[in-house]
Amino acid sequence: MNAEQAKELVKQFETCSLRKEKWTHEAHFVMALWYCSHQPLPLAMQSIRGGIKKYNISVGGENTDHSGYHETMTVFYARLIVNYLLTTDKTCRFENILNGLFKQPFLVKDFPLQYYSKELLMSKEARRDWIPPDIRSLS
Repeated sequence: MNAEQAKELVKQFETCSLRKEKWTHEAHFVMALWYCSHQPLPLAMQSIRGGIKKYNISVGGENTDHSGYHETMTVFYARLIVNYLLTTDKTCRFENILNGLFKQPFLVKDFPLQYYSKELLMSKEARRDWIPPDIRSLS
């Protein structure tokens, strides 16, 4: 994926015109990286949270205690993305940062289970609010 494709993905995400099948695990990361790279962190987090909730509803989903938006997962991955950005060369083009993102170990779907028990991560409390890891600290 190049920078223009990432920009288009984010545009479609924001306008809720992104086809549901295009809203993949990787697309979540591209969107979050885009916001974390282009906005101050508090605004990026607001864009990520609000965008996911809005998009879920637009494709017929719900944001409940059992499906849709998950606060702990969102914050967990956003922290990893921010940490990744802090370790990248500030002079790199976005496209290079994006390509580097796809090499990060945290893109593996079960990565959070290295930090969280499945019971905690799947709890309604973790879905609603940020809960720190119970297995291993995010340092």
